[in-house]
Amino acid sequence: MSIGVLLVDDQALVRSGFRMLLEAEDDIEVVGEAADGWEAVQALASTSADVVLMDVRMPRMDGVEATQRITDAGLPGRVLVLTTFDLDEYVYAALRAGASGFLLKDARPDELLSAIRNVAAGDAVVAPSATRRLLAHVVPHLRPPAAEQGPDPRLAVLTAREIDVLREIAGGATNAEIGARLYLAEGTVKTHIGRLLAKLEVRDRVGLVLFAYDVGLVDR
Repeated sequence: MSIGVLLVDDQALVRSGFRMLLEAEDDIEVVGEAADGWEAVQALASTSADVVLMDVRMPRMDGVEATQRITDAGLPGRVLVLTTFDLDEYVYAALRAGASGFLLKDARPDELLSAIRNVAAGDAVVAPSATRRLLAHVVPHLRPPAAEQGPDPRLAVLTAREIDVLREIAGGATNAEIGARLYLAEGTVKTHIGRLLAKLEVRDRVGLVLFAYDVGLVDR
């Protein structure tokens, strides 16, 4: 079955470029386009999409608010945010609103295609190191004040080893790197990550990184 993609960008030329790239793939189908977040929300009410390729800064309704509405309404489609580094604060907000990940607009075509396939499969959409670079740039200015008031009670449900793994994830380590640093088999690392996802009730690796920053587990 092909992956249905909804293209959301206020520039028609950008959408056309993405459409040409995506429709050249046998396993990807563009199921619709939207010029802003409001149109995206309306389109998802009647269009089944697996992935929403979402720009951040758009007129009428930006990508952050659209992502929040999609998440709150339980509409189909996992949101993949497109960004540039000068819009970091918007991307962080979009991830907190429920986006499954982000991709830089200057990414190579093969990176975009891989990201779409990964997010459609329910996986993290970007490499942990890329997540780390973006969040490290913006989170020191955005961490909620509550995180400064002491350990988050949600940490109490984690074992010491799970906290170690979570800290490594937030630091941008891959599963193989985590295994080497903590002297764990890669399969064991995956088991710990699965437990972290379940205990913290987040969907993917991006959610784990956000949680680690929120609770102050990662230094500024």
